[in-house]
Amino acid sequence: MTDSVTVGPAAGQPAGPAEWINLPDVAERLGVSISKVHQMIRDGALLAVKRDGIRVVPAELIANSTVLKHLPGILTLLHDAGYNDEEALRWLYEPDETVDGCGAVGLGGDRAREVKRRAQALGF
Repeated sequence: MTDSVTVGPAAGQPAGPAEWINLPDVAERLGVSISKVHQMIRDGALLAVKRDGIRVVPAELIANSTVLKHLPGILTLLHDAGYNDEEALRWLYEPDETVDGCGAVGLGGDRAREVKRRAQALGF
């Protein structure tokens, strides 16, 4: 397994994930092929953005050997509200102490329902 990519946010963007995982490592962690990872990204089940020319996934969105349970639904809600992947990433990492620090972290805990409710409200 190769090392995870650790890079800062793109210019002009707020702080985000502490760690990024490149797509081959995501495939290994999930126990699927790289083709399946690309399909998950196309289907909106996983969020990947380019950093330094490499497509990467925030480490917090991968829980053990699976994608966070509510992530595909949240991404659908955000995309339906007109967010592109970069905007969805910013929304997930916007500081919010009421959901354990930010939406991405809240999705992995008992605040997932609140994160989902807030994403639903964006469509109105």
